[in-house]
Formats: sequence, structure tokens, C-alpha cells
Amino acid sequence: MSSQPINPTNSKKYEENPQGNPPVALRSNLPPLFFLTGIFFLNFISRIILAPLMVTIEQELHLGHQEAGALFLLISIGYSLALLSQGHLSSRVVHRKTIFLSAMGVGISLLCLSVSQSVWLIRILLFLLGMSAAIYLPSGMATLTSLIRSQDWGKAIAVHEMAPNVSFVAAPFIAEAFLHWGSWRWLMALLGTVSILLGITFLFFGRGGNFFGQAPTSRVIKNFFKESSFWIMMVLFGLGVGTSFGIYAMLPLYLVVERGFGRGWANTLIALSRFSGVFIAFMSGWFVDRWGVKKTLSIFLMTTGILTVLLGAVPGSWLIACIFLQPMVAVCFFPAGFTAISRIGPAQSRNVAISFTVPLGFILGGGAVPALIGWSGEHLTFSMGIMLVGIITVACIPLIRGLKFSEGNN
Repeated sequence: MSSQPINPTNSKKYEENPQGNPPVALRSNLPPLFFLTGIFFLNFISRIILAPLMVTIEQELHLGHQEAGALFLLISIGYSLALLSQGHLSSRVVHRKTIFLSAMGVGISLLCLSVSQSVWLIRILLFLLGMSAAIYLPSGMATLTSLIRSQDWGKAIAVHEMAPNVSFVAAPFIAEAFLHWGSWRWLMALLGTVSILLGITFLFFGRGGNFFGQAPTSRVIKNFFKESSFWIMMVLFGLGVGTSFGIYAMLPLYLVVERGFGRGWANTLIALSRFSGVFIAFMSGWFVDRWGVKKTLSIFLMTTGILTVLLGAVPGSWLIACIFLQPMVAVCFFPAGFTAISRIGPAQSRNVAISFTVPLGFILGGGAVPALIGWSGEHLTFSMGIMLVGIITVACIPLIRGLKFSEGNN
């Protein structure tokens, strides 16, 4: 580990090479890349593992469907608030230590959750879990790109981004395995322990990240808030997250409570349906290059919205088909979505556009959507809540016409 962190300056040397060591080819840095991907996997699965466990947690804690859905809202609010302020943290604490703090915070939150009996304490811990998880991503990406030469960034980021997709597949299987021979609390304790061990190992033996980040200035933030395209992308990103993560969060409850599936069968179907996302996300970038950003966004949001409506409406075997097709299309939003966000404002402010659009959109899609579906399940039906999400998605597609990209970013 490097002895002294590098502080940000205006020097050209720092801007080109903040790590102080020249980045190298991807194949020469696979071990640190896989290490970061492993930390990201624990970071992400800790936030979604509630979904396949929710039927059991709801029964044990005597929660209503609305209260169960609100748990994801608490994680999303904590995640979004911390992500908005992460730049200020990483400008004072080097990325390496920020990654360590994130892993420790996630681990401690999960360990405390494993022994908590109070519903209110669980809510507070889920909020803290979201905050702890959020501070990883900007520092993880900064560390990754400082280690690997720019020609290989696409491949390196693709490997790193496999963590969320693998988490979606693995979470239901892991949850079912623990529920067969133990408790959901044991699983929380195990994930928390592994997260703490990974954080400590990274601090002492991991590579990269021994430099500071830069905080966003108020002038740059104000300029983005004046852009109508920024607010449009915030809504669209919220719908993208909502039709992917938001539906995933409440799908087990919907299938078990309203459609009569067994818990194990429901979790197995959901896990298998997400398997395609591990690979199809790589292919979706090709559509962006071939069709353009606006057309790609329109096609995939329209298709996702229709499939989401059908997910809540169709009977029998058609439902199983929708369980597989809906997430396959929903995941295709993100390459086009991130490309569109990156083209709002000047290129040098790209990180600020992402750091504000993503958390605000995540509150909508990862928090408000599960809460809405939970409320609908409590007072109406889960089907109506899921269909409403699909209808809203289709209704917002005309907003895409209002997107304006910076000339230098086209």
C-alpha cells in the first residue's frame, strides 16, 4: 500500500494520473479488478437480498404489504442521500479508505440487522445500510479506472458491472438455501461478516485508490438543475430502475400472496429470469450505437412498459413468460440511459450529471415504486400496482423528445 495519499491539485500530472503509477492493460490487473468486483457484489446483494426474504420477514415481523414495500424506500433514501454527498467525503478521505468504510458500514449494519427485534431499529439500520453502500460506487470506479489503461475501461467496467446482474441471479438461490436450514438472520450475519473481512483485506492488501476525489462545485450543480434534460433523465432513470429493481423487489410477494406460487418456486423463477441480464447488458450497447440514444430509449421503455402491464394482467403460463421477458428487456435501458446522462452538459462535468441523476432516479425507482406496489397490495391488489408502473412508463415516453444533448458530447 502506498504510504502517502495524493491530494488533488491543479497540476496536469494529477489530472492525468492521480494514482501516481501508470495504468496498465486489463489482463495485468485482473486480481485487483476481481477484488473490487467482489466488494461490489457484497455491496449490491446486501441491498436486494430482502426481496427473496420478504415473505418470511413479513410474517416474522408482522408487517403489512405497505410496510414491507416501504423498507426498500428507506434503503433507497439512505443510498441516494449518501451518493449525493459522496464527492465531499472522497475529497477529504482517499478512495481506498472510502471503499473500506463502505464495506465496514455495510457489514456492521447487516450484523446489527441479524439480531434486531424492533421494527423501528430495523428501519434505521436499513437506512444506514443504504448510506454505507452508496459511498462505494464513485470511489470504486475511480480506483478501477486509475489502475487500468483507458483503452480497456469498457471491458473492465463490464466485468465490474457483472456484480449487480449476478446478484439478481444469486440472491434468490442464496436466500432459499438459508431458509431451508436456518434463518434469514443467519444470512444477514454471514453477509455482514464477509463484507467486513473484505473491507479489512482491501485496506491492507488491495491495490489502488490512494488519492482523493473532487467535490462538485455549486456553479456546476446549478447549471445542471437549469437543464430540462436533467429532469427528464431523472424521471426516465427512475422508470428504468423501477421496472428493473422496483419490480424485482416486490415480485416474490406478488407471486406468493396473489398468484399462489410457493415461495421456493417463486424465488427459483425470479433467479432464472435474471440470468439473461448477465449477458444481454453487453449486447444492448450495440443497439445504442446502431439506433441512437433517443430511439433506443423509446423502444426499450415502450417494450418494458407493455411487458410490465402484462406481468400484472396475464394468467397462467403467460405469466411465466412475462417473468422471463420483462427483466430481459428492462436491463437494456441502462446503457442508453447512462449514455444520455453523459451527454447532458459539458463533458468535463459528466460525473456530476451521473452523481445527481442516479440517486434522485433511484429514490423514484428503487424506493417509490416498491412502496407504491406495496400500498396497492395492501389496499387494492399487487397486480394493479404493477400494471400502474407499466402504464406510467409508457405514458412518459414522449418526454424523450425533449432531451437536448450538448454539441460537444454528440
